[in-house]
Amino acid sequence: MAAFVVPDDLKRLIGQVQVVSINLVEQGAIQRYASAVGDTNRIYNDVEYARNSEWGRLMAPPAFTGWPVEAESPDMIGFVEKLIAQGAPPGLLDGGVEYEFYVPVGAGDMLMAVTRIADIEGRETKMGATMVTTIETTFANQNGAVACIMRNTFLNF
Repeated sequence: MAAFVVPDDLKRLIGQVQVVSINLVEQGAIQRYASAVGDTNRIYNDVEYARNSEWGRLMAPPAFTGWPVEAESPDMIGFVEKLIAQGAPPGLLDGGVEYEFYVPVGAGDMLMAVTRIADIEGRETKMGATMVTTIETTFANQNGAVACIMRNTFLNF
């Protein structure tokens, strides 16, 4: 079997911004997120402790980037459906997510999230001809500093 050959229509999507959204990192949301994932670190949960820390506020656990303040937000399944409509194989496997962290995120931050298709490539896998897509979201804070970059990988077969 041969590797999946990426159609030109899909290649043209590489690098294009798909969604821009603004996320608010709110104190109560930080606490609820930390509780939901079982993280008892006081910097995420204890307002008084956080107020007396070097940051002076609750800080967000890694990978918590707040909630969109408008209706549109990155929709990974929507991206994949768009790829399938333009020629990607219909089978889908989540290839995981990875993060790079740069500056801390805390209560009161506003993060601009810019999502783009970073790469699309064809491979031969045990599932047969497979398309591997990397979707990258860059989160920058209100001062323009990159807080983190999230990369989602999807495999279409």
